[in-house]
Amino acid sequence: MKNYSVKGAFSGFSRHLLLMGMGIMFLFSVATGQTPIRDESGVNQQERMVFKSWDRAKFTPTSGFLGLNPYYWLTWGLHPNYPRTDLRPLSATGHETIRMGLLATMQSADKNMELGSDTIRNVALDEIGAHAGLFSDTDPLWLLYYSSQFRPVTDPDRVDILSGLSASVKARLISEGSYDWYKDQIAMLAERLDGSRRTNQDRGSRILSYQRLLLEFRKIQGIWTSKRAAAEKMMRLSSAKSKVDSGNPAGVSLSISDAEVARRVLADRKF
Repeated sequence: MKNYSVKGAFSGFSRHLLLMGMGIMFLFSVATGQTPIRDESGVNQQERMVFKSWDRAKFTPTSGFLGLNPYYWLTWGLHPNYPRTDLRPLSATGHETIRMGLLATMQSADKNMELGSDTIRNVALDEIGAHAGLFSDTDPLWLLYYSSQFRPVTDPDRVDILSGLSASVKARLISEGSYDWYKDQIAMLAERLDGSRRTNQDRGSRILSYQRLLLEFRKIQGIWTSKRAAAEKMMRLSSAKSKVDSGNPAGVSLSISDAEVARRVLADRKF
């Protein structure tokens, strides 16, 4: 009975020892499986390709003693010039650095081209505004000065050139053709003025044409004024002569000479 108890106790201890060993092995295997793997060669390669300098001493595996390391030849044997060539994309001559430099250059060129095109556009708009006859009505000098000076030409219906004249003087101006002459001159001047305003030309040439036409208009106005004055004078002379020829006009002697009649007419003139 005693021997059986000892044997049973030993058997139980062996079982506990076996379970403990299995537990330790399991924990060791789990701990070993969670250990991070750090490959220095891979890390160096990644750093070289991004930002670190191309250090040939960090190319692993190395050739070893007398170049007998077989792993070196397996790794670099087919690419012997690889460690000697700087292949960093971000190096001074790397393709990524070159690409970014070309991109920045192209962006700068695009901005310069855009600025140049905007400048050309603005200059073209200014030139169009200054040369196009379509915008001649917006010229400040036309609005402030020439539009009012040419009002009788551009809007002749609003100006009565026979205003202030007697019916007999109006009839004489119309009958002798002075009125039609003036209307024709104004119509021709208006046509030339409209052509100058609508023609595409530089602003200086257009202003000079305005000035020439304005001088011609003033000349026509002066001639018309002279014709009006001459018609009024002739009508007064005709009126005085009719009084003389009527027989015995008031205040006029029948024996009066022609020189005296002319003198009295001139003395009674109102201009």
